[in-house]
Amino acid sequence: MTGMKALRPMVAAGLASMLPGPALAAGVPGAELSLAWGIPFVGILLSIALMPLVAGHLWHHHYGKIAALWAALFLLPFAAFFGAGAAWYEFAHVMVLEYVPFIALLLALYTAGGGVLLKGSLVGTPTVNTALLAIGTILASMMGTTGAAMLLIRPVLRANAFRTRKTHTFVFFIFLVANIGGSLTPVGDPPLYLGFLRGVSFFWPTTHLFAEFATCVVILLAVYWVLDTLAWNREKPVPPVVAKEAVGLEGWLNVWLVLAIVAVVIGMGYVKLGSMNVLGQTMEVERVLGILLFLAITGISVAFTSNALREANGFAWGAILEVAKLFAAIFVCMAPVLAILRAGSAGAASGLVALTSGPDGAPIPWVYFWMSGVLSSFLDNAPTYIVFFELAGGDPAMLMTQGAMTLAAISCGAVFMGANSYIGNAPNFMVKAIVEENGVRMPSFFAYCGWAIVFLVPLFVLVTFIFFRPG
Repeated sequence: MTGMKALRPMVAAGLASMLPGPALAAGVPGAELSLAWGIPFVGILLSIALMPLVAGHLWHHHYGKIAALWAALFLLPFAAFFGAGAAWYEFAHVMVLEYVPFIALLLALYTAGGGVLLKGSLVGTPTVNTALLAIGTILASMMGTTGAAMLLIRPVLRANAFRTRKTHTFVFFIFLVANIGGSLTPVGDPPLYLGFLRGVSFFWPTTHLFAEFATCVVILLAVYWVLDTLAWNREKPVPPVVAKEAVGLEGWLNVWLVLAIVAVVIGMGYVKLGSMNVLGQTMEVERVLGILLFLAITGISVAFTSNALREANGFAWGAILEVAKLFAAIFVCMAPVLAILRAGSAGAASGLVALTSGPDGAPIPWVYFWMSGVLSSFLDNAPTYIVFFELAGGDPAMLMTQGAMTLAAISCGAVFMGANSYIGNAPNFMVKAIVEENGVRMPSFFAYCGWAIVFLVPLFVLVTFIFFRPG
């Protein structure tokens, strides 16, 4: 969501624990699929990017139907070519093993996170805004990019309500809090959690990605502070006169519920209870229990959080409904693309796969960084990470030692470059929807990518030369 890589992910890393891999891996082999099967995925991406600009009224009233149409344009031809049984299997596979766990987690995080109110007389000056972004970036590795984003996005909105020039604040919020901040632990972002489940040590990202993380964070925070200072001086806003109020939290029940979500997510990585059949799909019992617990947490939050608190927090259900509808179709349409990549040299994307190794067969870290990153910008970064993890050998013991630079490149590419588009990581689209729901205009899909090209791509080139030494 994928990598929209969308759309998955208060603990984005939890999503990864519930993603078994490309949707077609157990059905029609990816080697049998041509690139033409990726047309519906391209179609839904272009719809998300262009229709709000050229047919805004139609899109805003019917985006769910349009998304469903693209999903049908994959499933119906697939049924015609491979049989109705195969189409049903793939649809059930995506829904049962990927989408339902994803949306259950996201719903729990959205509901509980929306019930935590950060109080205090916060005024969105350049210094305060930079501090809020820094705090969110640090929290992202502790509670996941989704958790940190949901906790802080509304306080940042309130702190900047009096300002006119503020779009850049929310763009950098996505860069830092919703993506790069999650690179230090498996809890931080789904790709790293998948690596943890496959044997990568819990603190390996902390020790091996810290330099890359710190480089990106320091540079982006410095650039943001300069941009926000220029915007402040140009705008000369008049801060509202408010009574001094100490910073504090309200809605402590929801704080504990968020911690419960984190515990459930981590627990699913350790507790093994066997498997069961759900609509013809083999699903781990602990994942089923996890879904039920997420729904129970959602219900508790709704039942015991006052309407006054949610209103004070600017909470509404529109953002999660939009994500739920669009990501359902994205998951379906993305399945054949990931399957083709998973097929490696036997698939239609064999030319791309061949670029990852030199003439002597040795992996090329900078190529892994950019390939995993660029694909993670538009596909879900969790399964994309696994594709390149497997291409690099799939042996965690080897990758953590002599293959450490390659594993670091894959990890940084998947996590960092999820910030390159709204669909690169679930929190990106969620932040966009919440900000727009609160009356603040965000860049269009392509305009946001333009921000990424200007501010992120040069940074990633610098990271490439410092840490992954091309040539």
